[in-house]
This record gives sequence, C-alpha cells and structure tokens, in this order.
Amino acid sequence: MLVVDGTELTVESNGFSDIVDISERVVRVVSASRVRDGIVCVSVVGSTASVSTIEFEPALVQDYRDALERLASSSERSRHSETWGDDNGFSHIRATLMGPTVVLPVQAGRPVLGTWQQIVLIDHDNRSRSRRLFVQVMGSDREGNSGASG
Repeated sequence: MLVVDGTELTVESNGFSDIVDISERVVRVVSASRVRDGIVCVSVVGSTASVSTIEFEPALVQDYRDALERLASSSERSRHSETWGDDNGFSHIRATLMGPTVVLPVQAGRPVLGTWQQIVLIDHDNRSRSRRLFVQVMGSDREGNSGASG
C-alpha cells in the first residue's frame, strides 16, 4: 500500500551558514513511518536556509562555509539589504543556489546514505533562528504492498 507520512521538525541554528547535522532526526522519522521502500523528502521552510548532504566533520564544515563566503560574501553590497535594511541579501542568494530540499531513497525502512554522508540544515541568515523542517516519507508499506491508499 502506498504510504505518505509527514512530520515537522524544529531545529535551532546560529546563522551565517551554520551547518547542523539532522541525520538522526530524519532517520527516526523514517523509522517511525510505515514506509519500507520509497523516498524521503526533507525541506526547510523559508528563503534563507538550505538542506543538503555533506561529510559532517569540522574541517570540511569550515571549508564549506569558507566556500560559501567566497561565492556570496556576507560583506558584499546587496540591493535586497539596502531595500529592506536587514543585511541578509547574501543569505537569500546562498539559499537559492543550494535549494531548500533534499530527496533521498528509502530502503528497508532507512534513508540510503553513504558511510560518511549526513543530512544537514544550512542556515544562511545573519542571525540565530529556530528553523522549521518538513520531512515527508512516501513509498510502500512495511508489508511490501504497493498501490494507492484510499
């Protein structure tokens, strides 16, 4: 039977491309669903954050943040910041380039990830935030049935 199960998560972050490992939380959502094989979609609500995967280790996290700073510098002038006075134009650019969502396969009731691959929230805004994430799991149920539920 086709199963669709959605859960909202809240994640605290520090802004300025803070990278937060959310893998275990997503794994728990998938495990709690009845989905055995399918997909999981993890999406952040808002226009100044992203969801992706990375090898979550301190040196690579800092390398990634440095690369984002070179790509869309927080100190560079932006029309958005001048218009709204919030100095976060760079955060919108970073988030748009990366995207708000990651979709991963689910097999045997778990997201399929590489040995060193974690699911991360990246908060690009210029202040600490409480971020809302929506995790949607879709696929065949634990009994292996397929087809639409009604």
